[in-house]
Order: sequence, then C-alpha cells, then structure tokens
Amino acid sequence: MKSSKYNDLEVNQKKTPLAGFMESYNKSVPENFPRASIKVLKQFQDIYPSLFKNKNEWSIDKHRKRFMDWISSRQEDA
Repeated sequence: MKSSKYNDLEVNQKKTPLAGFMESYNKSVPENFPRASIKVLKQFQDIYPSLFKNKNEWSIDKHRKRFMDWISSRQEDA
C-alpha cells in the first residue's frame, strides 16, 4: 500500500491539461483567494513561456506556487 505522502507527491508531479490544473487549483486554494480561469491561465502561460515545455502540460508542483504569486500580485495591481 502506498503512503499518503507518496500519493500526494505523485498527484503534484503529474502532468495535466490546463482544464485539469484549473480544477485542482480552484479546489485547493482558500475560499477568499482569486480563482483560476482558462483566460487567466493562458495569460500566465503567455507571460512565462519558459515554464512550459509543452504548452498544454501543467503540474501542481511546477506551476501552482508561481501562479498563486502572480495572480495575487495581479489582484493587488487592479
């Protein structure tokens, strides 16, 4: 039986399409935190193309923290 920690690591490193990342991200952030949308995620991709070897591959491990930092600073600028 795999440990919960191992399963979490596996899920966080799994490559997923934009829509899957959006769903996972929106479920895991605090309620008062800005939500991801396809439009906003595509803007993030356009600004940080070096984070994406394959345009449609997202992972919680690689993109979540950077996206959270970016979207929260974007909200402060608005």
